[in-house]
Amino acid sequence: MKSFKLLTLFGISATLVGCFEGNKNTEQLCESNPALQCERLNMGDGQCRVPRTDLVWHRFEVLKNPTDNNRIKEYEYVAAYKKCLELASQIQPLDQKGVKQQRFTALVNSGEDLDSIVAILKKSDSPQALYFLWSQIGSDDARRSFLQLEGTKALETAEMQYALATFYTSRDQAKTRQLLIHTLELTNQSNLNNEVFKSLASTTYRLGMKKEAYVWTMVAQKFEVPIASESELQLLYGFDRSVYDQLDEIADQFEDAIMSGTFNAAMIPKFKQS
Repeated sequence: MKSFKLLTLFGISATLVGCFEGNKNTEQLCESNPALQCERLNMGDGQCRVPRTDLVWHRFEVLKNPTDNNRIKEYEYVAAYKKCLELASQIQPLDQKGVKQQRFTALVNSGEDLDSIVAILKKSDSPQALYFLWSQIGSDDARRSFLQLEGTKALETAEMQYALATFYTSRDQAKTRQLLIHTLELTNQSNLNNEVFKSLASTTYRLGMKKEAYVWTMVAQKFEVPIASESELQLLYGFDRSVYDQLDEIADQFEDAIMSGTFNAAMIPKFKQS
């Protein structure tokens, strides 16, 4: 029992030390890099510590590498931090004068920071910036500019092919399938997007390609993306056991090819629909 207590106390102490060191390292980073503008955040406040720390360290990454992708990620971090502050600003702090005002000021600053990031991205014509401005900000101009890049090398990445597929989802199911499959051809373990499998399963099912839809459903499950239960699968497809076995084997082959970055459209059999 004494050993257990000692281990427990040691674990708690280690956690507290880790938190202290983490805070100290972040404060040191802020002091060494005034460009991070940490004074605009609710530094020293126990509320929103995790999203604040994530934001500070990512901003340090942006300073070193100010790419559009990093700025888009910064927008996401600021948005998460702002959401936390919106909740924290409603909490009445105890024995800490000025903390509530500090949170409110940081909340206002975070809204301004979001606007600043958008303003920077509006000056870019990269497909990543255009897609962000279209999908997250609702810019029609960005949407038109993004779609004009279709068929060019600028969109020849897994991320951008999937982005393009989202535009056609409600417009052209066959083209959506084509783009999603090409997304997988450009996919490897470093840029795997599990949503592609779910989208392929639903798209092929709507196209009446039930056997292929089942295969993609099984691939999705292999990547821990549940789509339907066993009973629901039986209701949706109703194949013979031998057909299920054949399709499960194809799903295994797809999984291996996707993980190794060797998947290609020629692997997909021309299924006879029953």
